[in-house]
Amino acid sequence: MHKITKIFGKVVANKDADLELRKGEILALLGENGSGKTTLMNMLSGIYFPDHGEIYVHGKQVTIRSPRDAFSLGIGMIHQHFKLVDVLTAAENIVLGLDGGLTVNRKEINKKVSELAQKYGFDIDPTKKIYNMAVSEKQTVEILKVLYRGADILILDEPTAVLTPQETDKLFAVLRNMKADGKSIIIITHKLNEVMAISDRVEILRKGEYIGTVNTAETDQAQLTEMMVGRPIDLKIDRPVVKEKKERLKVVDLSCLNGDGVKALDNVSFTAYGGEILGVAGIAGSGQKELCETIAGLYPSIGGTVLFSGEYQGTPVRERILELKPDEIAKRGIAMAYVPEDRLGMGLVADMDMTDNVMLRSYRNNKGIFVDRKSPRALAEKMIEELEIVTPGVETPVGRMSGGNVQKVLLGREIACSPTVLIVAYPVRGLDINSSYRIYDLLNEQKKKGVAVIFIGEDLDVLMEISDRLMVMCGGKVSGIVDPKKVTKEEIGLMMIHVNEEENNEVE
Repeated sequence: MHKITKIFGKVVANKDADLELRKGEILALLGENGSGKTTLMNMLSGIYFPDHGEIYVHGKQVTIRSPRDAFSLGIGMIHQHFKLVDVLTAAENIVLGLDGGLTVNRKEINKKVSELAQKYGFDIDPTKKIYNMAVSEKQTVEILKVLYRGADILILDEPTAVLTPQETDKLFAVLRNMKADGKSIIIITHKLNEVMAISDRVEILRKGEYIGTVNTAETDQAQLTEMMVGRPIDLKIDRPVVKEKKERLKVVDLSCLNGDGVKALDNVSFTAYGGEILGVAGIAGSGQKELCETIAGLYPSIGGTVLFSGEYQGTPVRERILELKPDEIAKRGIAMAYVPEDRLGMGLVADMDMTDNVMLRSYRNNKGIFVDRKSPRALAEKMIEELEIVTPGVETPVGRMSGGNVQKVLLGREIACSPTVLIVAYPVRGLDINSSYRIYDLLNEQKKKGVAVIFIGEDLDVLMEISDRLMVMCGGKVSGIVDPKKVTKEEIGLMMIHVNEEENNEVE
């Protein structure tokens, strides 16, 4: 790809970007969120058409106007969000959309899919329905779908985002088999350890522009980070030690149902202490969202209890807060802050400015019919300064800010109410490295102040570095609470897919 440019309105997604992919190699495409990685690959796979630039495949200039054009050139992309039909089998999804007669020979298709899977080391049942599959199996179907169409160039967009460490190792083994077979693979990612483990070369994009390409064997994580961000960054996450820890939240046998009447939480028990960060790990959909919302008073439970321990006007209190609404919890002097994963849906109002979004927390405290706007405005201005929020001013609607700045507004507002318990769900999802590390610092500052921080995350490396204790969830149950300094990533990975009833012990 040579001098590729793509503009959406006023946003320049890619500017004069170059990319070179060789036969039989794995090229990592690295860059922060918003650097134009996915847009560049969407042009190679036929989803977007470049405004300027040329694409050459096997030395010949080509025009790619649709995914069908890309497939005819042997190019296939496996997207972050799978495009599968739930009620069909793996094999049926793989052949869907291909030319064929009026009838389908399922036996023949199943045989071909099995042979293709065995060739590269995939483990898949061609007759299994998609709705019965785990996330890693769905990803396998997506990859086989592309291979079945004869692709020699494969593009994988954040393929490990939803996988356990064991599933990631399996995927990497398959990618190496494909490379040995002469396939060329582009893997879009922002996980530096995975780049070092799987790729032959790394291309870096920054703000839509090509920065450079390096051989993986001749680089390290520090150099790659500097190329991504434009300056050196210390990649170590602090874990300060707080000596005095007080019990703040005790959850006992908490259970609730999802929309289908299936248990989303199944007898979940744990204790959160002030002065510590309790990390929560698990595959997406293991009950993390329901856990946060049930504690915060936003989701109904069917059993168990949540006890809050703290002080009210200098007097120690211990109170059952389950089934109380969020404002009722606040009225009892219980300062609990919740930063939901859906920032602009549940946390903030996109069309309102910073001052009004800050007031959502405090407007009920006004006495009389007039609303105090001075204090929230002063707080908004203080947040801009202290949290380095990039915005034209406090009057700008938060919906116009980038994801990192929106997250800082939300976290800053919740921290400003001096909580005793702070629950954060995926606080760095979609953020660049700079913003992520600023959020980690904010959480550690709260921990030092004696706040009980419950941190639901998806990056195991980060959770193991920042957490004092780590609770692992699997299918709505707690499969263990461990000391992250004393367990391996692989052990946690196994706990994410298997609940051992006997080992469900809590580490103090």
